[in-house]
Amino acid sequence: MTRETKPTPADIARFREDLQGEVDAIALYSLLREKETSQAVKDFYARMVEVETVHANVWRAQLDAAGVATDRMGPAWRTRVLMFIARHFGPNLVVPTIAEREASDQAMYDDQPEALARMPGDERSHARLFRELAAGRGVEGGAIARIEGRHRGSGGNQLRAAVLGANDGLVSNLSISMGVAGASGGGNAVLIAGMAGMLAGALSMAIGEWLSVQSARELYAHQVKVEREELLNVPDEEEEELTLIYQSKGLTAEQARLMSKSIVGGELGRAVDTLAREELGIDPDELGGSAWVAAITSFFLFAFGAIVPLSPFFFASGTPAILASIIVSAAALMLVGTAITVVTGSSVLRSGGRQVLLGLFAAAITFGLGTLVGRAVG
Repeated sequence: MTRETKPTPADIARFREDLQGEVDAIALYSLLREKETSQAVKDFYARMVEVETVHANVWRAQLDAAGVATDRMGPAWRTRVLMFIARHFGPNLVVPTIAEREASDQAMYDDQPEALARMPGDERSHARLFRELAAGRGVEGGAIARIEGRHRGSGGNQLRAAVLGANDGLVSNLSISMGVAGASGGGNAVLIAGMAGMLAGALSMAIGEWLSVQSARELYAHQVKVEREELLNVPDEEEEELTLIYQSKGLTAEQARLMSKSIVGGELGRAVDTLAREELGIDPDELGGSAWVAAITSFFLFAFGAIVPLSPFFFASGTPAILASIIVSAAALMLVGTAITVVTGSSVLRSGGRQVLLGLFAAAITFGLGTLVGRAVG
């Protein structure tokens, strides 16, 4: 819509909705600034109010030009509820809700020609910043929570993935082996089907993991490329965004601005690297890790679990092999349940016993089904 074009009723409704969102944000962030005790956090909210005021003025000007009064527009009832909660119970309770709202609205200005060039980037920046804030109390608390979360969670997540990968192989191949054993009586068919199941499952896990990690790497590489282009085309916007990020980490407005100016005005590669880490949370040197390492690891973890129920059939057959397979599989399931408690902190007996019962339950079902099919076709 050009300046000479008269806005349609739909345009006016859109302008009013956009202005309402900015009015809500200004009122809420102003209150949060008052309620915060940290000066760094107060400065951060003050800067957010300044940015949202710039946005609000864009839509106010559009409505004024269309002859629509805006002077009586105040916060909507949902925002008033959030303000009441923040005023009486503290900002902590409303920050997660704000983060969700910012995330859902981050693309709201992408297709609006009346918006300033900086406004879509501002909204995405706000969504990222409030997503970080939602991790803990205020800005600084969020940063601490994220650091502590990585220290506690990184190893735990890797352990959980390793344990569950082995568990998948164990339970799936135990079920396959018992199903074929029920149909064949525990002969060589179990060994053949089990080896096929182990290989098929391990390959499926490996391929799935490779595709997942490789897709993530390609996405991260694209995001870093976009960041480089934005740094070349709109360095002022990137500097402003980096300033807000550093303020969210506890620096004063002046410290954050000086640091951002130094980085954005410096060597391009270093600036892109910093923006990728700070804005996107991406390590350009890693880009999500090696897809091949992830695939190979998944393959062997699944195969390691899958070989357990199959192992007795290398040395025996019939009922002795079936019983031995059940015993070694039950022991392995108990170990899996015990390993999970390292991450969860729950009772070893409860977790291990639950794992054994679920695994043997699945094996019993497939054994019974295999027995019925064996009798039907035998």
